[in-house]
Amino acid sequence: MTQASAIFAGGCFWCMVQPFDQHPGILKVTSGYTGGHVVDPTYEQVCSGTTGHTEAVKIDFDPAVISYQELVDIYWQVTDPTDASGQFQDRGDNYRPVIYVANEAQQQIATASRAALAASGVFKEPIVTTIEPVQPFYPAEDYHQDFYKKDPARMALEEAGGRAHFIKSHWSK
Repeated sequence: MTQASAIFAGGCFWCMVQPFDQHPGILKVTSGYTGGHVVDPTYEQVCSGTTGHTEAVKIDFDPAVISYQELVDIYWQVTDPTDASGQFQDRGDNYRPVIYVANEAQQQIATASRAALAASGVFKEPIVTTIEPVQPFYPAEDYHQDFYKKDPARMALEEAGGRAHFIKSHWSK
């Protein structure tokens, strides 16, 4: 089996795990931090807004079962690509939407996909999700991993913060 990785930031990492975790070919989804200047930051440091990191998920996948393009397509459908200041109720730079690319192939797929989404008319506002080179990824503390399985009631509150309604209103077709 071949294994590849993808890293996406799209607001609270708790909300970014389940949409990917449920697909065949996904080997592991890890919540963590990336894009900043602090080595091995803590949740509290990232939340302070002083590390430069975003909350993100690292998706290890089998490209023979699910492609990077399919992962990017899923990503668009679980984020608000028009909001550069955070996602839904999660505000701040550490919640900004980013596709982190590891190589030229990922760069080309992400760039073409962003352009296609912009041209699709799904959103009235401009697509502001950035595409940036992969930087070191630091797994979050254990209590953040697979949070949707550990605390479904809290996850329901997170989804009630606007994400579920936004997704349904843009992608129900």
